[in-house]
Amino acid sequence: MKIIAVIPARYNSKRFPGKLLKKIGKRTIIEQTYLSTYKTGLFDDVYVATDNEKIYSLIHSAGGKVILSDREFVCGTDRIASAVSKLDVDIVINVQGDEPFIDKNSLLLLINSLKNDKKNEISLASLMNEIIDPKQIKDPNIVKVIVDNKNFAIYFSRFGLPYRRDDEKKTNYFKHIGVYAFRKKSLLEFSSQEIGPLERSEKIECIRFIENQKKIKMITTQFGGVSIDTPEDLLYAKSIWKSDE
Repeated sequence: MKIIAVIPARYNSKRFPGKLLKKIGKRTIIEQTYLSTYKTGLFDDVYVATDNEKIYSLIHSAGGKVILSDREFVCGTDRIASAVSKLDVDIVINVQGDEPFIDKNSLLLLINSLKNDKKNEISLASLMNEIIDPKQIKDPNIVKVIVDNKNFAIYFSRFGLPYRRDDEKKTNYFKHIGVYAFRKKSLLEFSSQEIGPLERSEKIECIRFIENQKKIKMITTQFGGVSIDTPEDLLYAKSIWKSDE
């Protein structure tokens, strides 16, 4: 079974343009994300899929594998689907380009969830982490997920779901961490499906699976993720950075 990781690396982020070329420590964000993913030792290959010549040259000169396409894609998963369409692979892990602190154990949980799915009922596996900071519940940059009693996703939203009617009762909220595990077939099916009204409204790509009656298995992890979506996130990432050099 061949397992690869692909890191989508779009240069012109709407919220933070050029963020992947910003530095934490001695490396750019995209370099560190690539290196962290490669160092897990979990993958037969690690690729960066980008639309930018600078990112292409940066990864290529570091000895990494990179796929360049200037085509416009709706989301990172569509970019990955295009990149792997001609590759001979079984499982594809989508690691976001702005996740430089990726966690090996969490990636392993995702891989094993598909390996152990003998009935092939899981179209997508992803990660969630319990929200501790109440401010994150109302933060639209933090995607929340609600699940059923078997931890299959019911819905994803930037809104604070579920709504808590009774203040005195504790409600658990979960943050979606945007790392995905696909079988190649499911990934290509995802890309071939039209964008529905819910995905268009929330701007959350995995909603496309829910709108097409596909099962998303959510894996609970202690890894909270450090996604760099804003200049403030970059400052936070720098504050916790520990160079490995």
